[in-house]
Amino acid sequence: MARSMKTSAQYCLLSMAVMISFRTLSVAEVHPCPALKPDFGTEHVATATLPASFNDLLPHFLVEPDDEYIVKNKPVTLTCRSTPATQIYFKCNGEWVHQDDHLIDRTVDPATGLPIMQVKIDISRQQVEKIFGLDDYWCQCVAWSTTGTQKSQKAYVRIAYLRKNFEEEPMGKEVALNQEVLLRCHPPEGVPAAEVEWQRNEHVIDPVSEPNFLVTADRNLIIKQARLADTANYTCVAKNIVARRKSSPATVLVYVNGGWSTWTTWSACSSVCGRGWQRRSRSCTNPTPLNGGMACDGQNVQKSACTATCPVDGGWSDWSNWSECGVDCSMWRSRECTQPSPGTGGKDCQGIDLQSLNCTSQQCLQTANGVEDVALYVGIVAVALCLTLILIVVVLVYRRKKEGLDADVADSSILTTGFQPMGIKPKNSHLLTIQPDLTTTTTSYQGTLHSRHDGTTHTGTAKFSMTNGPLLDPLPNGSHHTLHNGKMTSDPAEFMTRLSNQTYFKTLPRDVANTSYGTFNFLGGRLTIPNTGISLLIPPEAIPRGKIYEIYLTAQRKEDLRLPLAGCQTLLSPIVSCGPPGVVLTRPTILSMDHCSDACPENWAIRLKKQNYEGVWEDVLMMGEELISEPYYCQLEAETCRVFSEQLGRFSLVGESLNMSAAKRLRLVLFSDAYCSTLEYNIRVYCMDDTQDVFKEVMQMERQLGGRLIDEPHVLLFKDSYHNLRLSIHDMPQAHWRSKLLAGYQEIPFYHIWNGSQRFLHCTFTLERLNLSTCELTCQLCVWQVEGEGQSFSLDFNIDSRPLDPEFLLMDNNPSGSALAGPSAFQIPYLIRQKICSSLDTPCPNGADWRLLAQRLKLDRHMSFFASKASPTSVILDLWEAQHFHSGNLNQLATVMADIGKQEAMIFLVSDGEC
Repeated sequence: MARSMKTSAQYCLLSMAVMISFRTLSVAEVHPCPALKPDFGTEHVATATLPASFNDLLPHFLVEPDDEYIVKNKPVTLTCRSTPATQIYFKCNGEWVHQDDHLIDRTVDPATGLPIMQVKIDISRQQVEKIFGLDDYWCQCVAWSTTGTQKSQKAYVRIAYLRKNFEEEPMGKEVALNQEVLLRCHPPEGVPAAEVEWQRNEHVIDPVSEPNFLVTADRNLIIKQARLADTANYTCVAKNIVARRKSSPATVLVYVNGGWSTWTTWSACSSVCGRGWQRRSRSCTNPTPLNGGMACDGQNVQKSACTATCPVDGGWSDWSNWSECGVDCSMWRSRECTQPSPGTGGKDCQGIDLQSLNCTSQQCLQTANGVEDVALYVGIVAVALCLTLILIVVVLVYRRKKEGLDADVADSSILTTGFQPMGIKPKNSHLLTIQPDLTTTTTSYQGTLHSRHDGTTHTGTAKFSMTNGPLLDPLPNGSHHTLHNGKMTSDPAEFMTRLSNQTYFKTLPRDVANTSYGTFNFLGGRLTIPNTGISLLIPPEAIPRGKIYEIYLTAQRKEDLRLPLAGCQTLLSPIVSCGPPGVVLTRPTILSMDHCSDACPENWAIRLKKQNYEGVWEDVLMMGEELISEPYYCQLEAETCRVFSEQLGRFSLVGESLNMSAAKRLRLVLFSDAYCSTLEYNIRVYCMDDTQDVFKEVMQMERQLGGRLIDEPHVLLFKDSYHNLRLSIHDMPQAHWRSKLLAGYQEIPFYHIWNGSQRFLHCTFTLERLNLSTCELTCQLCVWQVEGEGQSFSLDFNIDSRPLDPEFLLMDNNPSGSALAGPSAFQIPYLIRQKICSSLDTPCPNGADWRLLAQRLKLDRHMSFFASKASPTSVILDLWEAQHFHSGNLNQLATVMADIGKQEAMIFLVSDGEC
């Protein structure tokens, strides 16, 4: 058969050569040999003849078909061009394409005279889809000449597409200045493969013109050194011939951590004379924190005590004795500017230092013997005076030792000039400038008085006597109401004795007053000291299972336990003990107590102090600089401080003012005698820290004294300006009342208030009615800080009427007692709590977890602290319980759960039996 085909081919070629020689034959009459062409049956076949001079040339391709992509439903065209060629046909996926599907075009190359044949075919989407998935669709063309055939390259035809979803989208980042940033992008699958470009805020990034950007081979974007200008939204864009896809924008936030500037020089001393303060400051501007960068760590203001030397004006000494009469009949005397000598810019003495006087003629004739006699007499008198002074000093020293006098007597006499503290010895007596007079109970005072009558100020100089008569004498300590736990059968004293016998802590409370106690297991509970704002929340699972603890909570008396305070420090809260210390806790308890700061963090450096086992107070936390790794955390609200602690012990809140704008809240409370049968009538004005525990003690003490509350408490901001607090009464009806106080006002020293360790600070105004039948009293009480703002309160009451009911001020909304154990101590039932925690502890991609709960409860500023706990939801619910035990509403909490989108909102409707 091979020989037959070879013979047939030779015959065919010979025949074609013969036909070419006959130039007169038409092309349509020439037919290719059956052995060298596709078989199209009886269809007409297009052929061409070649000049004899080109019979020995094989066809070569001028244009070969290229790969093509079908976009949507548009067909593609494949082109093939060859010279010299008598025939050209396409073969696709091994099968010949029908001649009718070919578009043929013949030309002649004018340079060579060779015929050029061009053939085109169209490929549709349906043709490609018939074999889609089995193999790629390909086509190639075959060209014939009289010498032989040639095949072109294969051209692949594919259906183009680009999927919508990116395999990996870039993620937003927060980076520090000059840090390298890597944004990853894996584009969607597509044919042809998608190209990637990056956009910054919708503008294309060109790495060539912006060398700070680099696009890697795997199409990721690198920001070599992040600049502030690089804070933007970055988008990965994938595109091919079909479509263009954009990723979700990734926000890159470039933040700057703050840095301190250099300290300014120390300011001048605030006092021009005596003790004062000076300060220096620095600012967090080197650089300034931006875009959420960390603020500077530390204080921006430092204060230091200073003492300014007071200017001393010179004073004349006494005149000396007249000199002897001289030969010129004159005598003289002198004085010196030494009592005191002028210093530190003080004025010199005004006047003459030498006087002369003419002598009489008789004095001029005195002899020398007379002069010697006078000198002798003067010496004898001087010796006698010295002996007398020495004898007086010896007698005074002997009497002082015998009677046991001390400096405190002098201090107490000083305080009678305007203020008498309650049983507290003044520690800052050196600040008082009036010297005590131990020989009389009346002190003479000369100074400037300010009258607040009719809102005007008059300045004058008056000299008056002030006695300690109208001031309140030291009040006795009141007995404390004992708090019992109704669930315990043991006696409170026995309970405290049992605690005191423990040996692992040196300062266990031994006083039952102001103490609450209870027995607790893993279900937890709470302790409350009624009417003090002090409570301890013991969350479920805080006590290990299988253990039972007897826990106490005590409000310490400040005079029994003094904190070491220095500089501008002041006590802002009660001193609270909870224990026993050393017990094992698996979760933090929450200790709630009042504070009296003005809640302006920029004015304060507030520290949480704890007493260690040796009795030394240590700083365990700096407000605003909490470390989540520490066992303590603090949330400071407007009037309440909540301390998260994994260790029980003795705590207090101490603040240090950073500037003179820092202020403490004072509560001003007015009491009077419950019954007045005499002409004298006393009004006591207490100035105390605005915390419930101090107010409770004053109320208890006044009950024992038989006092009555005559006005609702008022709040006054007391600033760290080193100025005293003044109080005065005005606008009394002169026809019926008069004041027995000789001074125009009374004054409480600044440090007695700012220190915070002296309780029951008060002034007493003694008034006198001119007739026993007078019962109505109207007046104005003015309270102000020297050189500061003040307040004026109108008083209008009947001295014989029923006193104000103080119960609205000492309202205890806890009807179940001071100790609650187990489920009754919490508003959220235990099983519901577990369901909420299991639902919200697991992170959700859309944020519908514990983070959204904290945000809805307005606790998102403590996110880092919550995240550090094994169950963030539990800690959030513990804080909610501590905040809303008396006023919490479970329906509101259920609404928050529903807003989050959790089905667990319905668990609040479970039956009591399930709970």
